Amino acid sequence: MSETPETRGAVAGDPIRVMIVDDHALFRRGLEMVLEDEDGVEVVGQCGDGQEAVEQVGDLLPDVVLMDIRMPRRGGIEACTAIKDQVPSAKIVMLTISDEEEDLFEAIKAGATGYLLKDVSIDEVADVVRAVHDGQSFISPSMASKLITEFAALAKRGEERQQQVPAPKLTEREMEVLRLVARGLGNREIAKELFISENTVKNHIRNILEKLQLHSRMEAVVYAVREKLLEIS
Repeated sequence: MSETPETRGAVAGDPIRVMIVDDHALFRRGLEMVLEDEDGVEVVGQCGDGQEAVEQVGDLLPDVVLMDIRMPRRGGIEACTAIKDQVPSAKIVMLTISDEEEDLFEAIKAGATGYLLKDVSIDEVADVVRAVHDGQSFISPSMASKLITEFAALAKRGEERQQQVPAPKLTEREMEVLRLVARGLGNREIAKELFISENTVKNHIRNILEKLQLHSRMEAVVYAVREKLLEIS
């Protein structure tokens, strides 16, 4: 039987399979060395550009892809869409020097679940890999503030748009969780803030996504601001 993400994931205790995509060989090698020292993480492949990543992802079946944006032949955002088409279960984290808002928004639209600036400590990358593999989203704090600014702009532009369908009703607790997500807090931080368990936070986020018929927590915040469910000053 050929291997698929579903059959491979059926074996308990499998390491998180990581693919590194970056056009700088020295950076790829350094990242690989750090991740290979981590328990429960395995680097299954490296690629020098987005085209190579798209060609190899079907064979490597990574759980998490760490990928630069600016690369020759095929950039990271375009490759992100193609990778998600082949391996929908793969979680993609953009690991880049670009702090441009447009790159962040396009990456989210393409299916990325994380956006990490390269000024982060390389030792923190393993924590990000585990977090996104566990279903969380991650944005560098400096980029999260830019998202909030854009959310406010979306809300302002949405004032003139006529709503055709009433927005789904979120509970008061779900709104509290959504506000904290908008501030860039992770599940653990939200749990501490609201004095609830991480599992409860995950359940609330899952309910929010189901009600809004969205796929990621970042999309949920954008939607909520646009539909005036959430105000961010």
